[in-house]
Amino acid sequence: MNITNIFRHLGASFIKVVFSGLICVSPLWGTELVKTIEYTKPSIVGVGTFQKTRSPPLNFLGTGFVVDDGLHVITNAHVVPEVLDVANKEAYTVITGKGKDAELRDATIAAVDKEHDLALLRISGSPLPAMRLGDTSKVREGQSLIFTGFPIGMILGFYPVTHRAMVSSITPIILPAHNSRQLNAKMIGQLQKPAYAVFQLDGTAYPGSSGSPLYDPETGLVYGVINMVFVKGKKEAALSNPSGITYAIPANYIIDLLRRK
Repeated sequence: MNITNIFRHLGASFIKVVFSGLICVSPLWGTELVKTIEYTKPSIVGVGTFQKTRSPPLNFLGTGFVVDDGLHVITNAHVVPEVLDVANKEAYTVITGKGKDAELRDATIAAVDKEHDLALLRISGSPLPAMRLGDTSKVREGQSLIFTGFPIGMILGFYPVTHRAMVSSITPIILPAHNSRQLNAKMIGQLQKPAYAVFQLDGTAYPGSSGSPLYDPETGLVYGVINMVFVKGKKEAALSNPSGITYAIPANYIIDLLRRK
């Protein structure tokens, strides 16, 4: 099924709630949100690798967003491969723009923070609009935030998607195993590290959402970076049966990473 047929099968619904002759609309769908998303989208980029002799040459891996001087991009460390096929000229790349006007930018790794699953890339070309970082100590449980990225990659073209999320808990990063059979070397290693707090969100993210900025719908200030979802069962369930539980790394660790560039 091609893209045209897909859109023909997609419907659109718009629900209005009328009370005492007034239309009640959630603040998240107000004018400020529309302006914030419009202002933010030019800062949202795709992250991947490019290899001319490969088919397809572009390997999309996750989402990123522009910070600092407009020439640096934040994403997850797990999005960026540690080893490239240098012999066949595979290189890091960042996808900017929108739709058919998407542009590939050469990228290099400026700094990596594996403990907090963050990576800082430097991109070529002219500066892009940068997102501003907020004070994560001010985030409270119950607060409404949004995140923008590419939840299913570039299947329907290069168009960033925005999702709503509520901070349901501020919790340690460690996710305990339900039983000893679920323990593995990676989880045991994580248990031995000092725990730090992350944002647990009531919001649905997907594998391509990794690296998306979590930000305020009114101010556009970034408070976190989407880095994982709670998966029920096998990895494929993240797409077919999402849990609606998503985690984000607090943005204060971005500030520390920028000092190391």
